[in-house]
This record gives sequence, structure tokens and C-alpha cells, in this order.
Amino acid sequence: MRLVFMGTPDFAVASLNALVEAGFNVVGVVTAADKPAGRGQKLQESAVKQYAVAKGLKVLQPLKLKDPEFIQELQALQADLQVVVAFRMLPEIVWNMPAKGTINLHASLLPQYRGAAPINHAIINGEKESGVTTFFLKHEIDTGDTIFSERVAIGENETAGELHDQLMNVGAGLLVKTVKAIEEGNYTEQPQIQSDSLKHAPKIFKEFCMINWDQPAKTVYNLIRGLSPYPTAFTKLGEKTLKVFKAELENETPDIAPGKFLSDGKTYLKFAAKDGYIKLTDLQYEGKKRMTVEEFLRGMRL
Repeated sequence: MRLVFMGTPDFAVASLNALVEAGFNVVGVVTAADKPAGRGQKLQESAVKQYAVAKGLKVLQPLKLKDPEFIQELQALQADLQVVVAFRMLPEIVWNMPAKGTINLHASLLPQYRGAAPINHAIINGEKESGVTTFFLKHEIDTGDTIFSERVAIGENETAGELHDQLMNVGAGLLVKTVKAIEEGNYTEQPQIQSDSLKHAPKIFKEFCMINWDQPAKTVYNLIRGLSPYPTAFTKLGEKTLKVFKAELENETPDIAPGKFLSDGKTYLKFAAKDGYIKLTDLQYEGKKRMTVEEFLRGMRL
């Protein structure tokens, strides 16, 4: 079976590697165009491109997915199945091309948490479990018939970055299982339910990342976990931004107003929320590098 793989970040590399290691015939890899990045604005290749080039796989990097030249190149690969992991939305002319369709790996237990940021939102909402799901693409985003899913427990203090790595590896295995099942014709498709009660995972913008200290401490703690290490929850300390990567929850009724802080100037810095304290442990002050709270307090007068 001829496969075309589509993906861009590290999350997708684990899946592509699993397919290659399992012996599948990956005839092409579609990934994002190289982009300028960093201070020198040097062209940066996607993680998927770097892997594909190292393995000698054919790479396509279209700027527009409806570009006639790209469509022609894609058709020439004669894929039986297309596999999508952490890529952008595909036009119908692309996802409807292969005889066996196009499948996607999504980092949630569909139909819950459809959208761009399922890992972040699951932790922000205080979920106890997440998972990965494979499904066939159709018009509406993340709504196609599901094939397989696998559940993963979320630890009480787990961050989005830690859950990302867990789901990345579990998802790679699930994808291999799915492609094998499709090759053998040994699977059943399950339609996704449509309901107003489903939880969503929209793209996260900067204003969403600002901590609201008037909320319960647990809510603030989950926001910090769910945005770590990226895009990162933040607050203001004076006029400057303070990013919070890790913190501890203290269920002690504050005797100061929400948003105010306590510190001994050496070992701890904790902010009051509505009903408890958030003790910062790993942070980044505007213009500085990421550091522990002790390192921060050593060079800072509060």
C-alpha cells in the first residue's frame, strides 16, 4: 500500500518514524515550507522535513494546498492512503484523492476536544484522562468517522508538555495499528456524535494566557499546567511580564487580596488566588532567561 504522510512538528515525527520502522511504503511526505526563525532569521526546516530528508523520503512543501502544480505532484505519487498528523486543514481535492481515503491522528478522545489545542484544553479543564483517536477526514474539521482510540491517564501535576510526549508515542503506535487494519480491511468506522455538550479545543491566543487571580486556585493551577511549556501562562510583576512554567498549589485561605504576593526574598514567591495560593517554582521574567524561583529572587528585589 502506497502512503503519503502529511505533518510538520515533532509530534508528527514519532508517527512517521513508526510507519517507516513498521515497513510501510511511504512514497511522499508533505510538510510546511521552510520559514525564517531566530535572531538571524535563517530558514528553518520543519521537524518532519528533517526526518524525511535523513531517511531519503520524497518531500513536498507547498505554500498553497490548492496549487495546481502541487496537486499534480501529489496525484503522481498514486497514494492508496494519506496519513495526516499535526498538519493544516486540507481542501477536499487533497483529502478525497486516495482510493482508501485520508486518515488523521488527533490528540483527544473524539468527539471531545475537536480543534487546534486538545492537549492544552484537556489539562486546563482539569480532565483526569485524555487519549488519541484515528479517524477518516471529511468536510467539517475533526468530525469524520473514528477508527481506533486509546486512553491515557493525566497525572494530577502533569503539564501539557508531558502529556504531549505521552500522546505522541501512544499515537504513533495507534497509527501503525490503524494503517495495518485499513490495509487488511479489518476495521469498522464509528460515526461521531454531534452534541452541544461537547468540549472544544480552539486555538489559544495570548489574552487567554494571562492569569486571572480572582479565580479559584485550582483553576489557575490547571491553566499554568495546561499552558506549560508553551504558550505559557503569565502575570504582571510591576510593569513587566512574568511567565509561569511550573507552580505548586497551596490550599490555604489567603489573607491578602487576589493578585497580591508574598515572598521571603530568598526561597518562595506565592500569589494569592480566590481561595488559595499559587507558589511559583519555575518562571521567566521579561528580558531574562527561564529560571528557578530561587535564582530569580537572588537577582531581584521585590
